[in-house]
Amino acid sequence: MKKILILHTGGTISMQENKETGGVTTTRTNPLHEWNQLAFNELDIVSEDVLHLPSPHITPAHMLRLYHHLNLRLEETNADGVVITHGTDTLEETSYAVELLYKSNVPVVFTGAMRSSDELSSDGPRNFITAVRTAASEDARAMGVLVVMNEQIHLAKNVTKSHSSSIEAFQSPDSGPIGSATQREISFYYKPCQREQDFTVSAMDKKVLLIKTYAGMEEGLFQHIISQALDGIVIEALGQGNVPPSLLPSIHSLLKNHIPVVLVTRCFSGSVHDVYSYEGGGKNLKEAGLVFTNGVNGPKARLKLIAALESHFSIEDIRKSFEHH
Repeated sequence: MKKILILHTGGTISMQENKETGGVTTTRTNPLHEWNQLAFNELDIVSEDVLHLPSPHITPAHMLRLYHHLNLRLEETNADGVVITHGTDTLEETSYAVELLYKSNVPVVFTGAMRSSDELSSDGPRNFITAVRTAASEDARAMGVLVVMNEQIHLAKNVTKSHSSSIEAFQSPDSGPIGSATQREISFYYKPCQREQDFTVSAMDKKVLLIKTYAGMEEGLFQHIISQALDGIVIEALGQGNVPPSLLPSIHSLLKNHIPVVLVTRCFSGSVHDVYSYEGGGKNLKEAGLVFTNGVNGPKARLKLIAALESHFSIEDIRKSFEHH
């Protein structure tokens, strides 16, 4: 009999509606523990609470704590697979942070819910069941950290929350899902060609800022923001990797002070490229020394840069890491 370790961290999947206020929030006890034997007669379920937080409260320090707890309990339980329940707002970030650090081939599957556990049409039970079945699948081994939502299997490094309320809220914009997870069958369409580079961190404390560009961006405001003590910055650029020219003096100042500047696109899909040579264009930015990413979005690029800095990567190591996402 396969053993599946289930780690709960909170989120809508474990929340219920307050009948007096109408608000959805955490409760004293986690209702998910009642689901442990839900159609899992053939599995040995080990379930425990690690955190009990709404996902907007999750920090990189929580992510690292979860990763260490995962490793410890994997060793202690010798589990065949792991399911982590998590709020959907930052699920893509926590799952990616674990992917950056995780070295085992044992399947790790994140899941959550868009509707609370006591709502009439809650998607939580089905997501939970399919996530557990995915974690128990031999085909899920060595696939990297996975996310299962709405009967789709995604790679943590590719998935993003694309809708604020629909149960069909998660997509992998450039690659699509890696597989499907129904109540009866787990199937994968392809295997990832490579895992993320291994990072070794003892903390996730580096201060990395994420900034989204927009038309007419003010030079003074950007200068004020980056005047704070920073270890790195990620800029969500326009289109294929272009920024308003008002940002250039501050960007050059950051580079002069050896603060890595990572460029991603603010678009839903696609990557940045060194195409345009006008002032603020991607070609000039790359020549100036900005780090170009290959498909990872802004929030994930921030976490990856934090992990790289905590791992004492040189700027060239950082550049290579982002180019080979």
